[in-house]
Amino acid sequence: MPGLVSVKTPPDSVPLQISVPESASSQPQRSSPAGPSKPPSPLARKTPSPSASASRSRPSPNRLKSKSPQPEPILADVSLDNPDLGPFLLKLARDTIASGEGPNKALDFAVRAAKSFERCAVDGEPSLDLVMSLHVLAAIYCSLGRFEEAVPVLDRAILVPEIGRGADHALAAFSGHMQLGDTYSMLGLVDRSIECYEEGLKIQIEALGETDPRVGETCRYLAEAHVQAMQFDRADELCKKTLEIHRAHSEPASIEEAADRRLMALICEAKGDYEAALEHLVLASMSMIANAQENEVATIDVSIGNIYMSLCRFDEAVFSYQKALTVLKSSRGDNHPSVASIFVRLADLYHKTGKLRESKSYCENALRIYVKPVPGTTAEEISSGLTEISAIYESIDEPEEALKLLQKAMSLLEDKPGQQSTIAGIEARMGVMYCMLGRYEEARSSFGSAIAKLRASGEKKSPFFGVVLNQMGLACVQLFKIDEAGELFEEARSILEKECGPCHQDTLGVYSNLAATYDAMGRVEDAIEILEYVLKLREEKLGIANPDFEDEKRRLSELLKEAGRKRDKKAKSLENLIDPNSKKTTKKEGTRRWASLGFRL
Repeated sequence: MPGLVSVKTPPDSVPLQISVPESASSQPQRSSPAGPSKPPSPLARKTPSPSASASRSRPSPNRLKSKSPQPEPILADVSLDNPDLGPFLLKLARDTIASGEGPNKALDFAVRAAKSFERCAVDGEPSLDLVMSLHVLAAIYCSLGRFEEAVPVLDRAILVPEIGRGADHALAAFSGHMQLGDTYSMLGLVDRSIECYEEGLKIQIEALGETDPRVGETCRYLAEAHVQAMQFDRADELCKKTLEIHRAHSEPASIEEAADRRLMALICEAKGDYEAALEHLVLASMSMIANAQENEVATIDVSIGNIYMSLCRFDEAVFSYQKALTVLKSSRGDNHPSVASIFVRLADLYHKTGKLRESKSYCENALRIYVKPVPGTTAEEISSGLTEISAIYESIDEPEEALKLLQKAMSLLEDKPGQQSTIAGIEARMGVMYCMLGRYEEARSSFGSAIAKLRASGEKKSPFFGVVLNQMGLACVQLFKIDEAGELFEEARSILEKECGPCHQDTLGVYSNLAATYDAMGRVEDAIEILEYVLKLREEKLGIANPDFEDEKRRLSELLKEAGRKRDKKAKSLENLIDPNSKKTTKKEGTRRWASLGFRL
């Protein structure tokens, strides 16, 4: 996403380079005013935890007594009315950042520059210099971790340009919307972030046309944001548009096209279309080979291995992983986090093929790298690796070790802005571990914290949010908080029905849990209504071969007997009695019950 350069900026001025501290390392950088150069992925951007900012020093009481009160400099400084002062103060802010003197001093210059541009603006004439100074001011606020203060500054900046006045005003408005979207993203407000990006894209298309390469970069940026929000249909649409634009403006097998295909593969994988994902990755790999990008080829090989594993083509997956491992060890060293990530993938593969000894060995090799990471390794990389290893320990029935790894992974992200959604996911996993260990109060607390973060980040309509609500409801059942459990199951049902449909396994599980809750609350008629609906779905659409069918039928029979009723049966065709495509779940996977009430994970 581009920055904005004023036409009145002195030609010899130093370009603004905001130095973002480590806690805000995922903040996207800005480039030329013409359009976005390759923007960083918003996949790594998650919900923030606001960091404390240093307050400006104040004069001591003794000095206040000895001197008469002075008015606030910005309001009292008549020199701010000088039209030459604004560009000078803005240049001082830029020079201060470039010299490394610290953002607080630059912030003071930027505030005064914006005030000067505002005072000197001609009535009725929008000032692009003011817009530029507000963008700089917001960027400094973000570098200090004061994202909430940057939002009103950017809200004000996007109101100044008038799109009808030409390309400069249109691109100023575009820049403001994209920067505001980035700021909302760092605050974890994903929905608002995407709204700003969408508005920015509309403005850019109006100014540059639909086929401009810079529009392609923005489409890709927005597609990544939709992937982050798990809105894969819109992401698919935008990524296809990006691919078409890059094919029209780039050489065949270009690096840009390879990047687009990797994102397209990620979207296809998320939608379960593994064959299409594999095709995109193979084409991306060929493009990278043509451009002599060996490390990128190795990274793509890892993704290809993931697809092979999803397709249960384990030998081919091992070959892809080992091929990538050889290249990355040679180019980056044996202790690089990318090497550790391949160890984790191999551990997962060997666990799925029943080779538990080899699986645990690869987990230990990865942990040695994460415990003593090489310089330059980010906290996000380590946290992600620890979370993946914890999933393997969970699957081999070592929940205590898995819980320790999750706690360490969460501690690495607590002070990182833009990571609240990731932390929410870790807390949800921790809640499951607490349930496995019988620590239900801690599980309820962990699920509650995750739900609060997901609500705040705008992800309260996602299927994952519905699943977490269901899990918290189960924890409440164990604590005999039946009313609270009922409310959670009802909310989970409304979300999963809309997002996944009534026939999805997660939705059916919530139906079963809600029926059991209504039964425990004495709402027998409501429980009967739900179970009759579930059985009807299974008989007419899903088939009765699923092992849950008999259990639900038995429970319904008991409730009807208690209510003195009989179930109305309709004739069923033979093809609906047995569904050859129905998924046979094991008791461990999907039918764990509590206290014969019929609750299901």
